[in-house]
Amino acid sequence: MISLLHRTILTAFFSIALATTASSAPKSAQAQFEAELARGMAKGMPGISAAIATRQGVIWTGTVGYADIATHSKTNEAYLYGIGSITKTFVACVVQELADEGRLNLDQTAADILGVDQLADIPNANQATVRQLLSHTSGVPTWEFDADWIRRGRGSDLLTERYWRKDETLNYIRGGRHAATNEPGKGYAYSNSNYTILGLVVEKITGHDVLEELHHRLLDPSGLTEIKMEGFEAIDPLRIPGRYHFNTKEFQRDAGLHSSFQSVTPQLIDVSRSNLSTEWTAGGLMASARHLAEFARALRDGQIVSQAAMDRMMTFTPTDEAGEQAGQGLFRERLENGSLIGYDGGVLGFGGVMGWLEGEDLVVVILTNVGTMHSGDTAFYPLQLVRKASFITAARRLALELSPHRKPARPTVSP
Repeated sequence: MISLLHRTILTAFFSIALATTASSAPKSAQAQFEAELARGMAKGMPGISAAIATRQGVIWTGTVGYADIATHSKTNEAYLYGIGSITKTFVACVVQELADEGRLNLDQTAADILGVDQLADIPNANQATVRQLLSHTSGVPTWEFDADWIRRGRGSDLLTERYWRKDETLNYIRGGRHAATNEPGKGYAYSNSNYTILGLVVEKITGHDVLEELHHRLLDPSGLTEIKMEGFEAIDPLRIPGRYHFNTKEFQRDAGLHSSFQSVTPQLIDVSRSNLSTEWTAGGLMASARHLAEFARALRDGQIVSQAAMDRMMTFTPTDEAGEQAGQGLFRERLENGSLIGYDGGVLGFGGVMGWLEGEDLVVVILTNVGTMHSGDTAFYPLQLVRKASFITAARRLALELSPHRKPARPTVSP
C-alpha cells in the first residue's frame, strides 16, 4: 500500500512531467533541473536543497520536498543540512594553509606533532604522514565501521542527549580492535580516523580550537555564516530540517533501531533526535546549499587557498572505486558526461554533494535530509543523482540561461 508521502512525491513528480509535455514548447531550464531533483524525491529523498554557481557567484538556488514528513512542512533555502565528509575539504584547506606558512611539514608524521601517547595503540598512526592522512593512504583503520561505534554513534545504543568528545571515536580503533588496512603510502582506504587525527594536528600546531581556525581562515573572511559545526557551536534548531534515514535490513542489522527512530514511510525512519558531534572534523559541519556552493566556487577560483596548496589538493591518484581518484582533500569523480571535482558526504540523517565540473564554469551542490550510511546498496545516495548525464545536462542548461557569458573555469590538472 503506497504511503501518503509517496503519493505526494509521485504526484509532484508526474505533475512536473505532464506540465512540460502538454505543450509543444520545450521545457524551461529551471523546470528541467527541478525535474531532475524530483527524481531524487522519487527515490526516497524527503527534501533536496540545491545551488548552482559560476564565476559570477551563486546564480540559482532552489528546493523540492519536505523538511518535515509528518507535518508536510516544505523545505526552503534557509535550512542547514549535515554535509558529512564534505567537512574534510574544509579541514584539508586549513592543513594546507599551515603547510604554506611553514608551520607544518606534510611529510611529518602525526606522532611527530601530537606525540606517541595520544596515538597509542592506533595502527599506523605513529608512522603515517600528514600527507597520507589527507589522501586516505595512511592505512589507519576507520572508526566509522567499528561494530560498537555504529550502534553507539548512529544506531540502537545512541545516547540522544549526549555530545561526543573530539577524539573519543579514536578509542574504537585502539588496542587491536582493527588492523591497519595497508602500509602507509602503499595503498588507499577511506578512513574517517584520518581527519579526526588531522583535527587534533591543527589544534596542536595552532594552539586554537579547530573551529576557531575554520572560522578565522575560511568562513568569516568569505562571509559564510551559514556553515557551522553541530555540537561545537550554537545552531538555531529551527534552521535544521527533520532528519531521516533509509531503514533497510542492513541498517537494522548493523546499526539497530534506537527507540526514538520512528518509522515514517516504508523506506524511512525519523532520526531527528540525533546530533553530529561524534563526526567532528571527519563530518560534523552543517551548511546551506547557497553557502556551500559559494565556498566551492571560491576554492576553485583561488580565493581560499594558494595555487600551490590547490595543486597539492588536486594531485589525484586512483582509489579502489572505478572512475574515482583521491587528492589531498578533494576527489575527482567520473560522471556519465564529465568529471566532478569536490567531495560527497553522508551521515545519520543527511547526505550531499559539492563540486565543480572539470574544465567548466559550473559549480553544483545538492543537500538532502536523508542518510544512507550502513543502509546497503538499495539506499539512494546523492552522488547517484549527480552522476546521471541528464542531471548534469540540466545543470549546464540552467547555468547557461542564467549566466550566458560565463568564462571557462581555471584549467585543472590532467588525470
